[in-house]
Amino acid sequence: MKLHVITIAVISLLVFSGCHTVHSISGKDSAASSTALKKSGKPGKREFLNGIEVTPGGSAANNKYITANQKPETGNRSSAPVDKPNAKLMGTGLENANMLQLKYAIATDATVEKLTNIPLLETIDKWWGTKYCMGGSTDGCIDCSAFTQIILRDVYKISLPRTSLEQYNFCEKIDLEDLREGDLVFFNTEGKQVSHVGVYLLNNKFVHAATSGGVMISDLNEKYWQPKFKGAGRATPANDAAVKGK
Repeated sequence: MKLHVITIAVISLLVFSGCHTVHSISGKDSAASSTALKKSGKPGKREFLNGIEVTPGGSAANNKYITANQKPETGNRSSAPVDKPNAKLMGTGLENANMLQLKYAIATDATVEKLTNIPLLETIDKWWGTKYCMGGSTDGCIDCSAFTQIILRDVYKISLPRTSLEQYNFCEKIDLEDLREGDLVFFNTEGKQVSHVGVYLLNNKFVHAATSGGVMISDLNEKYWQPKFKGAGRATPANDAAVKGK
């Protein structure tokens, strides 16, 4: 009888010890599984190509980027590896495009073939993000009409008068459907006839010195700009001669 009791006690001890052991292993497996899930669920770091950032003031359309995941291309391109850009956005001229064309194709929702005016892109890029200040005309701060003066002077070799209202009166008025690169777009932002001006690019996009974000690209259809749009104008060599003759 005594031997029977001892046998039962030994068997019970083994059973309870075994359950504890099984429980411990199960706990370790669960912890390892949880760790594995956390690791696999963590998004990988996305690296962006230098110079592609185009959003001072959050104005660039769609905020699209080119990521660095593929093998680098050979030749005189950047050594940073990039994903194949959206073919619809970049078009068929990607192989011959420079970095400014890629950057501003993103900013304007255009294919690179449409961005052929490199001096214009270079001038925009030089001033990109420069803060706004009333009456400013330096690379420290600039206002809207001084910026349009610089674009028309440096890119199109046309002289404009100084203020946005003077520029509005100076230009030949054109319809929206006739807008082309280098035309001026005017806005009433302060209850005045004309108080703001920018340079039209394409796809309803215009570049301007905005009070909110400095030199940036915006869209004529944005809810802020659409109701404030006053009209469009084109500066011509004839107008230019009149300004120089003053």
